[in-house]
Amino acid sequence: GVVGIGQDITAHLAQEREYSKLIDTANAPIFGVDTQGRVNVWNQCAKDLVGYTIDEVMGKKLVEEFITDDFKTAVQAVLDQALSGQETANFEFPLITKAGARIEVLLNATTRRDEQGNVIGVVGIGQDITG
Repeated sequence: GVVGIGQDITAHLAQEREYSKLIDTANAPIFGVDTQGRVNVWNQCAKDLVGYTIDEVMGKKLVEEFITDDFKTAVQAVLDQALSGQETANFEFPLITKAGARIEVLLNATTRRDEQGNVIGVVGIGQDITG
């Protein structure tokens, strides 16, 4: 015979949608990467600030493709620290917009975990501090 076990995840799905909506409509650029450094969160404010659409960034390596050469190592270190559970506040680095302008971003990098507590990536909440 077969035994089936089901679980009602309706509330969980609603919570995920609410979380996604909150991130997308936030008044700050928010991005996320998976454990391999590939972009998996890119909100409307990040799109407006940097100029790249979600389709242009999703799945791309954040550090390799969107960080200036002089800051690649430092930004990667912040992401690696967050992936090991050490979060970073107020890290300043430059981003190059799609139009080629250099903007200064102040970043808080937070470890992202699944329901079991496993690290699944990093979420960065930024602030444009370009003078």
